[in-house]
Amino acid sequence: MASLGGKSDQAFRTIGELAAELGLPQHILRYWETRFPQLKPLQRAGNRRYYRPDDVALARRIHRLLSEEGYTIRGVQQLLNRKSNGEAAPEPVAATPSAQHAAFPLEELRTIRRTLADALAADA
Repeated sequence: MASLGGKSDQAFRTIGELAAELGLPQHILRYWETRFPQLKPLQRAGNRRYYRPDDVALARRIHRLLSEEGYTIRGVQQLLNRKSNGEAAPEPVAATPSAQHAAFPLEELRTIRRTLADALAADA
């Protein structure tokens, strides 16, 4: 199976080819290399980067997590570190204000508020 440039999926890609495939500027891929140690293209004479098929797959995954699933750089780092440590990755959660607090059920928050109010009233 060939991908966008007519190259085989098993062929190495230059930084320009991978950047074009992902629709990103090349400096973003170079930045990702500093933030994701798992992304390690081969570097040849003149610091030319050659991305192996595994690197290409990882770059595609990072791009999808950042641009489509709403992860932050730190979130993707944690996700990739969990995977490399053999831990189960959490399900992605939309980065909406209501989803950020979904871990605390409303009734539990009300109970905490009542407990704090009672404690403050007892001190007064």
